[in-house]
Amino acid sequence: MADRPDASHPRHRLDPLLQRPVPFSIAALLAAADEAEFAFVRDAVELSDSALSKQAAALEAAGYVTVRKGYLGKVPRTWLSMTARGRAAFAAHLEVLREIAG
Repeated sequence: MADRPDASHPRHRLDPLLQRPVPFSIAALLAAADEAEFAFVRDAVELSDSALSKQAAALEAAGYVTVRKGYLGKVPRTWLSMTARGRAAFAAHLEVLREIAG
């Protein structure tokens, strides 16, 4: 984090949003796919619809996730995908975790 020029420990470079377990879990799932259907993400990360909606909105506000709505036949669906910015942030976060873990 740039606000502490003397901060040398790698933890200062962790992404604050991705330090939280739920956004991290969503990002990890989406990093492995081009796009994932809302219900798949919900079930895989074991969240309620409202909890996933809230977390997806936070990731979208950060520019990490894109939310796309559409229809599969006549049934409304929502898909989530990781943006290039989100993929870069997730990769950087993982690199810092690896550095900390040694």
